[in-house]
Amino acid sequence: MAQITASLVKALRDKTGAGMMDCKKALTETGGEIDAAVDWLRKNGLAAAAKKAGRIAAEGLVAVATEGTEGAVIEINAETDFVGRNAEFQTFVQEVANIALGTGDSVEALGDAPMGEGTVASRLTDLIAKIGENMSLRRVERLSVANGAIGSYVHNSVAPGLGRIAVLVGLESAGASERLDGLARQLAMHVAAASPQWTAIDGIDPAALERERGVLSEQARASGRPENIVEKMVAGRLKKFYEDTVLLEQTFVIDGESKVSGVVEAVAGEIGTPVSVAGFRRFALGEGIEKQGGDFAAEVAATVGE
Repeated sequence: MAQITASLVKALRDKTGAGMMDCKKALTETGGEIDAAVDWLRKNGLAAAAKKAGRIAAEGLVAVATEGTEGAVIEINAETDFVGRNAEFQTFVQEVANIALGTGDSVEALGDAPMGEGTVASRLTDLIAKIGENMSLRRVERLSVANGAIGSYVHNSVAPGLGRIAVLVGLESAGASERLDGLARQLAMHVAAASPQWTAIDGIDPAALERERGVLSEQARASGRPENIVEKMVAGRLKKFYEDTVLLEQTFVIDGESKVSGVVEAVAGEIGTPVSVAGFRRFALGEGIEKQGGDFAAEVAATVGE
């Protein structure tokens, strides 16, 4: 059998765009013959999947999964929203979310996790080849509490646990109850709507706070007011900044009146034990991805016509 060298693997990768491990396997299966390995990759849908990898994938689905006091949220992207309505894709995404409960916050670890007869990554490659669009496992985050409740909410849901905005909220409390579970879900709904950046004021990134303070100070000084007035203006504007960006300082969207921190304190009083917000995770589909212009349907038609 021919020796499968790194240079041979690289040559096949450069020719097909397939993954390193897939190239190595193809060469092993074909005795090191490049042309035969190319055919092997094509037959297994891997070369076709690799060719799609350059296309921007900003659609797809986000998903949540919870089990006891643990939760996971993931995002898997595709090129069009049609894929998000595909039953096979939906099933895949939900299964991956369940797997993510045991893999941590690493996309690489989740991709390597066993799934069926292969891994999450290999199953995704199979799906790319079958559906015909570029797809990617973009991100995963977990949230857990020692005692209390994990609440979840999915906005624009297309199936249970699947949609375009997915949220997890963790509450720490010794008093497990239906009221605590209900609060966790309500807070998840709030986070979906209000999109806070931090849980509490003391959790704000110091660099972000200093940057905001600097901007507000410059704006206040531009008014020509005395320095003592400038300080009061900055303090007032920082309060508004907290109300806009910090979960516990926001107005609760459910009633439009209460402060979130006050709602949490009220529930703690009801169940007779302290309640604290441990944190939250919020994924909005495609956020941060630079979407490509153009008519994808026309691109598909052109490809079919080749």
